[in-house]
Amino acid sequence: MASVTIRNVQKSYGALSVMKGVDIEIADGEFVILVGPSGCGKSTLLRMIAGLEDITDGDVLIGATVVNDIEPKARNIAMVFQNYALYPHMTVRENMAFALTLNRTDKAEIARRVDRAAEILSLGALLDRYPKQLSGGQRQRVAMGRAIVRDPQVFLFDEPLSNLDAKLRVQMRTEIKELHQRLKTTTIYVTHDQIEAMTMADRIVVMKEGGIEQIGTPLDLYDRPANLFVAGFIGSPGMNFFEGEAKGGQFVTTDGTVLPLPEGHQTLSGKIVYGIRPEHLTVDDVGVAIDVHVVEPTGPETQIFGKLGGQPIVVALREGPAVVPGETLSLTPRLDRIHLFDATSGRRLEVTTLGRAA
Repeated sequence: MASVTIRNVQKSYGALSVMKGVDIEIADGEFVILVGPSGCGKSTLLRMIAGLEDITDGDVLIGATVVNDIEPKARNIAMVFQNYALYPHMTVRENMAFALTLNRTDKAEIARRVDRAAEILSLGALLDRYPKQLSGGQRQRVAMGRAIVRDPQVFLFDEPLSNLDAKLRVQMRTEIKELHQRLKTTTIYVTHDQIEAMTMADRIVVMKEGGIEQIGTPLDLYDRPANLFVAGFIGSPGMNFFEGEAKGGQFVTTDGTVLPLPEGHQTLSGKIVYGIRPEHLTVDDVGVAIDVHVVEPTGPETQIFGKLGGQPIVVALREGPAVVPGETLSLTPRLDRIHLFDATSGRRLEVTTLGRAA
């Protein structure tokens, strides 16, 4: 196992810059997830760590070794791809043993490692089958087994669950997390799915347009997003945002609706963005009225889509009154769960940074 250091890493294709000086420190044994929308550079960064993409500038270190100019096969990493990349003419056993066979590893050692990986992943009964005889989840476990037998310093996962159905994705998330807890190998995992990131990672790196927006634990990002982008990306359904102005110790939306400001923010004045998550709105008789447009029962909760004044709002209720489209609902935001952001920069406003907003 080893730490991974990404130091001012940049990537350009001619005049097009796609990675703009990324710095990340990943501790030995840590499970870090790179998350962000399509095109943000997360897969490109993973491929640079693996050696599949050249680095335009900066350094990647595995342990204390700069690996920029080291061939992928010599970096002692193992990568699991989105499409499994299994050889169709080989059995499960042969697929898992392939890299070791190429390295002329002793046959007894190959058998020991394959049997160990098969036991960890419950693949013992499938070792003599071919990929076409396996389900999607079984194929993904074989791909993981092929990585495990190499006993690498670092595991790299590139959106490994995106081809699976919803139920199987949940199961495989648990299996990958359990695998990491058992092996304790440094793991870097790429996904565009923030639910995967929240449920699996020790720390999350949120990326946008080739840069880093925030690095932190899942709850850090959920409870204290650094800016509007992170606040809107982390959480499902996403955070509600309302444009307006802070004045007189209250927040007034662009249509005149008045919302409370949290403690310590009453002296704030000027244009800001007011954020509140759907699950942090409570039903009462003294709150602000929203117009209900759509009601979606999901089982554990009911999601209500509507308008607060002229701005869209989503409410997630575990318990509450039965409502139908066309009705109104009175809601109050939890004061300890309100998020305020600068209207110009989008950055989070803390009590210590308050003054006159731009």
